[in-house]
Amino acid sequence: MISTTQHAAKYPNMPYVIFLGAAAALGGMMFGFDLAIIVGAGPFLVQHFGLGDLGLGWAYSSLLFGCVLGSVAAGRLTDYYGRQKLLLFVALLFLITSVATGIAPTFALFIAARFAGGVAVGGVSVLSPMYIAEVSPPGIRGRMGATYQLSITAGILSSYCINYCLRNEGAWNWRWMFITGALPSVLFFVTLLRAPETPRFLFKIGKKAEGLALLARLMDPDEAAIEAAEIEASLAGPSAASEHLDIKPIRRVLIISFVLAILVQVSGINTIIDYAPLVLRSAGWRIDAALFSTFVIGGINFAFTLISFWTIDRYGRKPLYIVGSLGMAVALFLVIAMLSAGRFNALLLLVLMALFIAFFASCIGPVFWTLVPEIFPNRVRGRAMVVPVVTQWVANAFVVLLFPLAFNRVGKLPTFAFLASMAALQALFTWRFLPETKGKTLEEIEDFWSQNPVISQLRR
Repeated sequence: MISTTQHAAKYPNMPYVIFLGAAAALGGMMFGFDLAIIVGAGPFLVQHFGLGDLGLGWAYSSLLFGCVLGSVAAGRLTDYYGRQKLLLFVALLFLITSVATGIAPTFALFIAARFAGGVAVGGVSVLSPMYIAEVSPPGIRGRMGATYQLSITAGILSSYCINYCLRNEGAWNWRWMFITGALPSVLFFVTLLRAPETPRFLFKIGKKAEGLALLARLMDPDEAAIEAAEIEASLAGPSAASEHLDIKPIRRVLIISFVLAILVQVSGINTIIDYAPLVLRSAGWRIDAALFSTFVIGGINFAFTLISFWTIDRYGRKPLYIVGSLGMAVALFLVIAMLSAGRFNALLLLVLMALFIAFFASCIGPVFWTLVPEIFPNRVRGRAMVVPVVTQWVANAFVVLLFPLAFNRVGKLPTFAFLASMAALQALFTWRFLPETKGKTLEEIEDFWSQNPVISQLRR
């Protein structure tokens, strides 16, 4: 692992690199905030709008269906308009929808505003990781990618804090929960105004001098020159062939990313993030205690994401993903054992949920959002990222929509058994098919796929 002193020598303008990563990572804060603010608002929405199980699931998942549209649109538009401009638009959309959701007079308008907010979340889930990957030097790209996941957890934790503080503030408390999202939206927009376009997009649109100048600000000038040559080489060649998503190397990457995107959601992370109060209340806790318990989950989520800063560039993506998946599976199997014994102890359940979150936060979350933009070639990164990002949002939406029905009607035991088996399958798939990308430039990763055309060869 490269020391801080070595990083300072290799990347003399490290504060600028960190600023660019942080600017894009603020999108993750809005991602986490919009995703989790519904957790505390949910019980009050049930009372205000008279919602049943399916209505509650729709209130939670409408944002996620909007994420599907937002990620598709962002993936298609970013290869034409760039990363920074679209991020600015997304920041404005966050601002508008935060206020619109809070003031919605009917459930239909509430759902419409949440859906539009989901468009912003879906857009940022494509754009922010891509921006970070494209401005980050290879030796610290894992840590920089982890800042995005850390920002997501910060957004989740802040929403839990707001939920708890506003729980007793009258009939309009849930409205203020959503409206507070306007503040980080403004911060996100203002910060992005000082961020440039990424060097790889500048090269892609023919602004090579600007791209090289930016690379020279991000790393040592000699290394910048080498990386510029690699970027140009990756963008050279017959446009129609190299930009087609159906050629063999790209198709194989898409298949792997597609499966990973499904597994990251059906293994249960957002059922824990979104429905922790519902699960704990079913175990006998009052609403105040259930909401307060989300601080434990949010705090562990944030704290264990910090661990990934010291592990992701040291131990690599693949080992962390396997360890994290197995840890999540063990936590869920322990929940199953508790249920099979005929007990549903709320305190023990909270401990096991916290264990599940710890493994996800330290391993799966940071690696997924770092790995997805890493593995696609420069020419098709924007459009190709649509596949895993849209897939994970669709899977997320259906899991969140159907969880209340499954939990309350199918049963707790089969619901947790399904999630546990998916976490175990995630570990197996990662061991079998996922390559290691630690320490490689984006262009070296691109060469790897081109030179290893058989999926069975990906186990290395």
